[in-house]
Amino acid sequence: MADVLSQGEVESLLAALDASPVESSAFGSGGGSSRSQEVIGQISVYDFKRPERVSKEQMRAFQALHEGFSREFGASVSGMLRAIVEVKLISVDQLTYGEFVFSLENPTCFNLLYSDVLNGHVILDLNPSIIYPVVDRLLGGGKSSIQQSFPSRPLTEIELKLVSRIMKSAISSLENSWKNISELKLRVTQIESNPQLVQVVPPNEVIVLISFEITMGELRGIMNLCIPFNTIEPLMGKLSSDTWSAYSKHAISPEQQAQLEVSLSSAPVELVAVMAKTHLSTSDLLHLNVGDVIMTEKDVSEGIEVQVEGWSTFIADAGQLKGQKALQIREPVVQIRDIIKNHMKQQSQKAASPPETPIIT
Repeated sequence: MADVLSQGEVESLLAALDASPVESSAFGSGGGSSRSQEVIGQISVYDFKRPERVSKEQMRAFQALHEGFSREFGASVSGMLRAIVEVKLISVDQLTYGEFVFSLENPTCFNLLYSDVLNGHVILDLNPSIIYPVVDRLLGGGKSSIQQSFPSRPLTEIELKLVSRIMKSAISSLENSWKNISELKLRVTQIESNPQLVQVVPPNEVIVLISFEITMGELRGIMNLCIPFNTIEPLMGKLSSDTWSAYSKHAISPEQQAQLEVSLSSAPVELVAVMAKTHLSTSDLLHLNVGDVIMTEKDVSEGIEVQVEGWSTFIADAGQLKGQKALQIREPVVQIRDIIKNHMKQQSQKAASPPETPIIT
């Protein structure tokens, strides 16, 4: 057959992988066996059935994103169940969808999540070994009763309603962990007990499988988050070291600072001038007439208090400008925070200055 390569042609291809040129005749003789082993040792094993479509940097990004998810989800479930629940990320792998489906138990809690910004569904699978104890806890089950065997049946309608509370907490935590990448706004579209009946993507499609271990007391179970590559492909370019970190702090640019200052300078604020304050009885208030004078304890030299959005900001004098009532700002009001700031500044200057050397006469 013309398509079948001879042994010499195969050895020539292997030799071409080496950086230095290797004579094809060296592989034919017995003395070239060591050279052949050296060339073969540089060949990387690659399985064409499981192509690695997700880079190592993106896999690290997936791991960092969902470590934050595990912490937040664990705290949320602990508060819901009023028990200590630990959620720990155990692995991040890429494999085919068929391998993932056949590794799951049947029945299980197989949830399909959908977002408008993605190209398909994301799968969140909860193992029965942890979902039934959680349901038992939500229904008021005792702390000491530890059930080793679980019913081999799909969840009932009541159990699905209870599980939906866990799913809402998981979706909220997942959206928070992904908010630096995109606003997912996930929603549950389908819940199945038999994962083999759901054909989300072709069996040979590459997925990213993120597995978590959920621990509640002495009970343990696995939660799997399956993200098909085609589903997450529109966002793969954002999974870099500059964008995936939820804890990175970026300094504000001069353009952003200028835009913020311009926007704030045009914002309207309420300005109120407080002339004086006094106390009147109800009878005195009812007998007031036009032209009456109200006596206050405030001296005219103290000025008028000017409030900006309810905060005392300036001291002003009342007057008239071009026939209109006006205020002339005299001085700003000394704020408590300014006093504390000046005091701390003086203390730091004293601490920084060297002590005076006494003069001995």
